[in-house]
Amino acid sequence: MKVLALTGSPRRGGNTETLVAAIMGGAAASGADCETIRLPDLTIAPCIGCGGCTKTGRCVILDDMQGLYDTVDAAQVVLLASPIYFYGLSAQTKGFVDRTQALWSRKQLLIAAKQWRLSPERKGYLVSVAATSGPKLFIGAQLCAQYAFDAMGFHYGGDFLVRGADQLGAMKKMAETLREAEQFGRTISTLAD
Repeated sequence: MKVLALTGSPRRGGNTETLVAAIMGGAAASGADCETIRLPDLTIAPCIGCGGCTKTGRCVILDDMQGLYDTVDAAQVVLLASPIYFYGLSAQTKGFVDRTQALWSRKQLLIAAKQWRLSPERKGYLVSVAATSGPKLFIGAQLCAQYAFDAMGFHYGGDFLVRGADQLGAMKKMAETLREAEQFGRTISTLAD
């Protein structure tokens, strides 16, 4: 089974990537084929709202996102990982999400042609780390992720959220949370089988 993590933190090796590494370690230990892609390392232009994808189901912008469409399609589990910036996803993550509009358009075309088949075992999960601890801290990111996964053809499986990681390296000191993250990785990799 393929588990794909898309990380949208601009900070290499930061709290979000530390958390994702623990989750992916658990998934790999369960036998999953794991791949992590850093969105900030790619050239992903913003959606220009041109409507080109509504006719073909393909985005007209030729950049690194073109390769991600096939990578997402090949996965059974997708983790969308982002730090929280102003109660939402990072710009790098949101840019990726906006470009899944082409997948939404493709889905609508396939539904109209009676060719859409949603696999119930395909799951998407939000993984997020935030410095503060407000009660509504993750709501914006969760809603955005849910709709992005729907566009990608995944059921929203839930999330793994961490509050209060306010300094660089804070996640590395949260041993119990990292153990829980490894177990989360094992669990999500077996649920999709």
